[in-house]
Amino acid sequence: MARRFSGDRLVLASHNAGKVREIADLLGPFGVTVVSAAELSLPEPEETGQTFVANAELKARAAALITQLPALSDDSGLVVPALDGAPGVLSARWAGPDKDFSSAMDRVRTRLAAIGDAESRAFFACALSLAWPAGHIETFEGFVHGRLVFPPRGTQGFGYDPIFIPDGRHLTFGEMDPAEKHRISHRADAFRQLVAACFG
Repeated sequence: MARRFSGDRLVLASHNAGKVREIADLLGPFGVTVVSAAELSLPEPEETGQTFVANAELKARAAALITQLPALSDDSGLVVPALDGAPGVLSARWAGPDKDFSSAMDRVRTRLAAIGDAESRAFFACALSLAWPAGHIETFEGFVHGRLVFPPRGTQGFGYDPIFIPDGRHLTFGEMDPAEKHRISHRADAFRQLVAACFG
């Protein structure tokens, strides 16, 4: 049985402003004060894991240990099966130190063009890990499947959102109202599981 969260303060182990906004919004109804790693000037641990789960757990444990508060971490990214799963856990690194996701999206397009796959299937994956200072951890995975479209469309969201159209929709995540994206995203899928297990 999953461990319940009983506090009122949580460290969000992320320096990604977009992720911080999304997760803070999702946690809002539970009366939890969210403090981001950036606000606390926490160092960003090196993401050495080979999977989203491994990296999420690594980041959550590091933040919980340093702050002695429960810490929630997200590791997520775009997975393109036609590119052997790339960019995958390297999704953020494809954008480089300046977080240039225009360049990262163009890299996806170029690689797909090289194999003759213009509008490939793809999915976003998310692992959410909630760690306590003493070492206990709960992890949940969420997914949203769809296809890629070029050129990028829309200015909402962040990361690879402007090239991803979820199944059953005609708008990219970059064009979609943020509330609607929150409802159907990979992060929302993982978050529903987290809430049911640890907050509900």
